[in-house]
Amino acid sequence: MRIALYQPEIAGNVGAILRLAACMGVPVEIIEPCGFVFDDKRLKRAAMDYGPLAAMTRHTDWPSFQAFVRDSGARLVLMSSKASHSIYRTAFQDNDILLMGSESAGVPDHVRDACDLQTTIPMTPGVRSLNISVATGIALGEALRQTRRLGEA
Repeated sequence: MRIALYQPEIAGNVGAILRLAACMGVPVEIIEPCGFVFDDKRLKRAAMDYGPLAAMTRHTDWPSFQAFVRDSGARLVLMSSKASHSIYRTAFQDNDILLMGSESAGVPDHVRDACDLQTTIPMTPGVRSLNISVATGIALGEALRQTRRLGEA
């Protein structure tokens, strides 16, 4: 199980996700470019002292990340507010990579088309989306629960 962030824009969100990943024992893939300088103090503040504990890889662009996915044999699962299939009806697998889009734009169509599966977190009608770090926590929790890895980090 892995988390991937497509061109994240907000350092604090990435820091919070790195902290989550460290606590859950899940690697994070960062697909650049980022919308902030990677040594941003907000990133460090949100990650706190957990940042160095997170297994993180930075990919220079989408094609280099795609090569990583191909080589790993993982299934790429896009988390999207535009998907219609609920995470609670999705059968997650141990080798899934949960792909989160950028905060303002999600992912472009060519990235969406490259994903093996698209799923969403059901929300109250009329709301647009969750904060990316909150959505990552919900999705990762459900995926780890299903694969029986929750609590075994």
